[in-house]
Amino acid sequence: MTQLASSDRPIPMGQLLLCGALIVTMSMGIRHSFGLWLQPITMAHGWTREDYSMAMAIQNLVWGASGPVIGWWADRSGAFKVLWAGALLYALGLVGMATASHHGGFILTTGVLIGLAQACSTYTVIFGVVGRNVTALQRSSAMGITAAAGSFGQFLMVPVASFLLHNMDWSSALLMLAATALVIGPLAFGLREARFSAQAGEPTSTSASSATDASPGALQALAEAFQHRDYLLLTAGYFVCGFQLAFIGVHLPSYLKDHQLPPQAATTALALIGLFNVLGSYAAGALGARLRKNWILSSIYFLRAMAMLAFILAPLSTWSVGLFAAAMGTLWLSTVPPTNAIVAQMHGIKHLSMLGGVVFFSHQIGSFLGVWLAGRLYDFTGSYQVVWWLAIALGLLAATINLPIQEQRTPLTRKVVAA
Repeated sequence: MTQLASSDRPIPMGQLLLCGALIVTMSMGIRHSFGLWLQPITMAHGWTREDYSMAMAIQNLVWGASGPVIGWWADRSGAFKVLWAGALLYALGLVGMATASHHGGFILTTGVLIGLAQACSTYTVIFGVVGRNVTALQRSSAMGITAAAGSFGQFLMVPVASFLLHNMDWSSALLMLAATALVIGPLAFGLREARFSAQAGEPTSTSASSATDASPGALQALAEAFQHRDYLLLTAGYFVCGFQLAFIGVHLPSYLKDHQLPPQAATTALALIGLFNVLGSYAAGALGARLRKNWILSSIYFLRAMAMLAFILAPLSTWSVGLFAAAMGTLWLSTVPPTNAIVAQMHGIKHLSMLGGVVFFSHQIGSFLGVWLAGRLYDFTGSYQVVWWLAIALGLLAATINLPIQEQRTPLTRKVVAA
C-alpha cells in the first residue's frame, strides 16, 4: 500500500496496521471473553443472570453513548491521549469487576468504567487514525486488515481467559486481564500523528488535511449526517449487528451449558468465532474495495439470520456448535470495515471518529437490548428461544434496509461553497 502524500508525515503503513491491530486485539479480545464469567460471578454473589446481563448491557450502552464524544476528542486531538485513557480505565474497570461485592459497584466498574474504556480503545478511534493516514481507495482494505488482525485477539484471548479461569479463582483471573489491558498505553505511541500539535492539541494545517476536508465544524457535520437518509439507514442496520453479537457473545456459553454440552464447547465456540472473524473481517474489507459496500452489509445480515435459523433447528451437538461458530465468526465483525468506509465516503475523514461513533451508538443500543433482554427473558421463560427468533427477524430486517443505501454523497456545505 502507498501512503498519502503529505507534509505532516503520515504514520508508516506497517506501524499503523500493527499498532492498531494489537490495540484492538487487547481491547476486543478481553471483552470477547466476558461470557465465560457469567456463571462464576453469578454463583459467587448469588445473583441472577439478569443481574450480570444488566452490567454487560450498561457497558455496551456507555460504550456507545460516549463514542461520539470520544470520537470528537480523537478527531480533534489525535488518538494518543484517548488510547492512554482507555488503557487506564480498562484496568480500573477489570479490577472493580474482580473485587466488587455489591451489584451497584459491579455496574459502576464493569458497566461504566469498562464501557468508557472500550469507547477509547476500539474500532471507532483506531479507524479514525487509519482513515486519516491512507488514501480513499485504500481505506476499506486497510480497515479490513486492521479488523482482521485485531480479530485474532478474540481467538487468542478466549483460550487465555479460559486457562486463567481453570488455574486460579475467577477474581484473580480478572486481575491478570487488568494487567494485560495496560499494554494498550505503550502501543498508543505507535499511533501518534504529527498533524496534531503537542501544544494546543489542534490539527496542524497540512496539504493532506485541507485537501481532503474543507469540511464543516463538528455540530454542522452532525446536523448534515442526521439529514441524510442513507446515513440513518446505515445507523439503523448497525443496531441489529449489536443486538446479535452481544446476545451470542455473552449468553452462548450459558446456552450450551444449559443443554448439557461440556464446558470446553463454549470455549471452543468463542475461540472459533474469533478465528473465523479474522477471515471474515479481511474479506469484507477487501471486497469493499471492489463491490458496493451496502450489498456486502445486506448479505452479511441475511447470512447471519440463516446461520442462526439452522443452528436452532438442527440437533445440538459439539459439531453443530463448531459449524455455527465458524459461520458466525466469518460474519462477526465483517460489518465493521464496510460500515466505517461508507461513513468516510459519505462525510469525509475530518469527523470520521465522531460520525462513526454515532453509528456505533446505535450498535450499542442494540447490544444493550441483546444482552439485557436475553437475561430478562431467560429468567422469565427459562429459555433463550424467543431471543433467537428475535435475532433472526432483526437480521432479515437489517438485510432489507441496507439494500437502498447509496455510498457517495456531496455534503451540503460543499454544495453551498461550489454554488
